[in-house]
Amino acid sequence: MANISMDMASLTVLQTQIDQIRTNVDIFFLCVMGMCVIFMQCGFAFLEAGAVRSKNTTNILIKNVMDSFVSGASYWILGFAFAYGDGGSANKFIGASLFASSDLPDSRFAEFFFQYTFAATAATIVSGAMAERCEFIAYFAYSFCITAFIYPVVTHWAWGGGWLSEGYQYDFGTVAYQDFAGSGVVHVLGGVAAFVGAALLGPRIGRFHKGQVAQLRGHSVPIAALGGFILFFGFLAFNGGSQLAISNPGDGEAVALSIVNTIISASFAAFGSLLINRILPGLGNSWSLLVTINGALAGMVAACAGCNRMQPWGACIVGVFASISYTIWSWLMRKLRIDDPLDAVAVHFGGGLWGVISIAFLDREEGILLNWDQRSGYKLLWQFCGLGAIIAWTLVFSLLLFGSLKLFGLLRVPQDIEEKGLDIPKHGEPAYPPEAYGHGHVEHIMQVVQDKPTNVVQSYDNKAYERRVSGSGPYEHPEIRALTQNGHVFKTPGILNRTTSNGMSGSPIPETVKEEPEPEPESSTQNNDTSNSDRFMKNKITPKS
Repeated sequence: MANISMDMASLTVLQTQIDQIRTNVDIFFLCVMGMCVIFMQCGFAFLEAGAVRSKNTTNILIKNVMDSFVSGASYWILGFAFAYGDGGSANKFIGASLFASSDLPDSRFAEFFFQYTFAATAATIVSGAMAERCEFIAYFAYSFCITAFIYPVVTHWAWGGGWLSEGYQYDFGTVAYQDFAGSGVVHVLGGVAAFVGAALLGPRIGRFHKGQVAQLRGHSVPIAALGGFILFFGFLAFNGGSQLAISNPGDGEAVALSIVNTIISASFAAFGSLLINRILPGLGNSWSLLVTINGALAGMVAACAGCNRMQPWGACIVGVFASISYTIWSWLMRKLRIDDPLDAVAVHFGGGLWGVISIAFLDREEGILLNWDQRSGYKLLWQFCGLGAIIAWTLVFSLLLFGSLKLFGLLRVPQDIEEKGLDIPKHGEPAYPPEAYGHGHVEHIMQVVQDKPTNVVQSYDNKAYERRVSGSGPYEHPEIRALTQNGHVFKTPGILNRTTSNGMSGSPIPETVKEEPEPEPESSTQNNDTSNSDRFMKNKITPKS
């Protein structure tokens, strides 16, 4: 009997250790997946930065940086409590405990972190649609409200024990709203908020003029493409991590299936968007890189709702129709004269809308195409019910939020600031300061480090890249500002008459430092004792008194 008791005690200890290992593995899984999802903020930042003009790059980057931190504060204080707290008698609608992580068990901090990354994603969707003309204070307002209240309440409905996740008990069983990784909860919600924000904000200056749609091109396709690649990577964790555990039987298979279906849907959506844009008249008639990236993202968004419950061939169908949905919504936004620089509404609302509907047809156990019965019909009805509730909730509160900001004049920047760009007036940090560029031979910075620094103008005449760079204007060169603060006084350069190529006298310009062509290479038999740096320093121009 004593041996049996010892064996039972040993088994109890072993079972406890196994349970602890499983818990730790699940926590580690959520932490790693969450870190991959939060890295999507980098992808959004690059995609948005490349898609806007250079004069607004710093502005859109700081908004993407602050998304993570505004969401971190608001979701910790309020959002997680509304989403996953116990709401008591109101639990079907909203949670009401765990504010600021009070009474939150240590074992649930990984869950908080992972869910926070989803809240940050929902807020980021809006910033892209409102880029290049939105006030910074308005950004803080809508980012806080979305992650603190609008998004968490919808999360509670679908994932936190609310009415959508409970569903309804029919004679043939319970039917509820299905949205595994947030096609509706995250992306439709973000798309609706982006639609309302962009509509009330108005288009960028010059976007729509006398019935014409002007293409205000972003300043860097490579940067936007890099952002797209990062988002592709992050979406695999976004969908795969939504399993929320890895230690239970079937968890690994579900994660793998989710990832595979996500990439298949993205692949067919990318091809579909590329071909549609090339073939259909009026859509560009080109092999567009940016359209392909957005199409792939729309396919990943559409896969979110049911990537764990579809066969791979179903993901192929989801991707094809996601590309069609993306194209239709992108075209419709232009027809409605709503300016969305990132096509965020088309990607997230268009992709998410189709994704929520598609799982009712393609669920491998309960889908209409695979199991035509009463239950599958009610499943489709619940998907539409969930979509309607999410859209209505987000629409009402977005109108209140953005409408109030517009009413008080806090939504849009003044016209003169928008024309000049937001980087310098709002942040004092141009993304591409002109004094940081040049050929490296004679530069502005070489002038300000002399014993008697002089603020000179550098220009190039009769060159394909003719330009002028000066230290005057709303942004003062940092090197000049530092020297001025240290007591240096700049001399005023002399004035020279400019002579044009036809011999006529042009308008006077400040004394310039002109680029001179490098001398022809000397014969190998001659000695060249002058280094390149000495040769160019010999041509240094001293300002006139």
